[in-house]
Amino acid sequence: MKLQILSDLHMETEAFEPQPAPEAELLVLAGDVDSTWRGLAAFVGWPVPVLFVPGNHEYDHREIRETGAHLRRECERLGLDMLDDEERLRTGVDGRRIRFLGSTRWSDFDVFGADQRERAMRAAGYFQRVMNARLEGQPFDADAVRRLGLENRAWLAQALAQAPAEPVDATVVITHFAPSLKSADPRYGKQPGTASFCNDDEALMPGVDLWIHGHLHCRHDYRISHAAGGSTRVLCNARGHGRKGEALGYQAQRVVEV
Repeated sequence: MKLQILSDLHMETEAFEPQPAPEAELLVLAGDVDSTWRGLAAFVGWPVPVLFVPGNHEYDHREIRETGAHLRRECERLGLDMLDDEERLRTGVDGRRIRFLGSTRWSDFDVFGADQRERAMRAAGYFQRVMNARLEGQPFDADAVRRLGLENRAWLAQALAQAPAEPVDATVVITHFAPSLKSADPRYGKQPGTASFCNDDEALMPGVDLWIHGHLHCRHDYRISHAAGGSTRVLCNARGHGRKGEALGYQAQRVVEV
């Protein structure tokens, strides 16, 4: 199956007009499309199915739990398929069955190990103030982010441990947050704040053919090898902010086959 992959378009401030890739059979939106949600309308009537995993900024200035339900209704109205700790099966034109598992997968701040968690969570304070969101009536602080991150990880681990409902030819995971420290933005290196962007989910990867993520405003395409054999391809096709030069050379119509 041929996938077009977009994320971190930030259409709330960026002048970006998405165009379908001619060969694509499915479009994956890996989050941070538009914090106002208005940009989601650009994908109405898209010629192929659209799978959308929300990013952190889709929840800006909102109540997290309530927003999930509202965002789902908006996606249904627009004809987009939102995945929030959910699975979908799709069949390619070649007849191969692909399993997609989608989760925002918030940070658990353990990417540097449990002994560095407190430091990483302190660094996260800046990002949570920017979001200015709430969870169950309380500020959406680093503790709340970690709680959701652990919920997401538990769901992913269980979904990947279970056999799919029917035979599949490949498994694709879509998260907004990165699954490996190898996706750290090279401009900033590996510092406590990196834990607000990358998780350590490499242990979940055996059996996953492709792991798509966003959140980092840079592009990645690498493989994680597994001790028992095989590897998982990790791919990020984030656009980022043009004013910061992050969109230079962006290939919005790139197609990836799985």
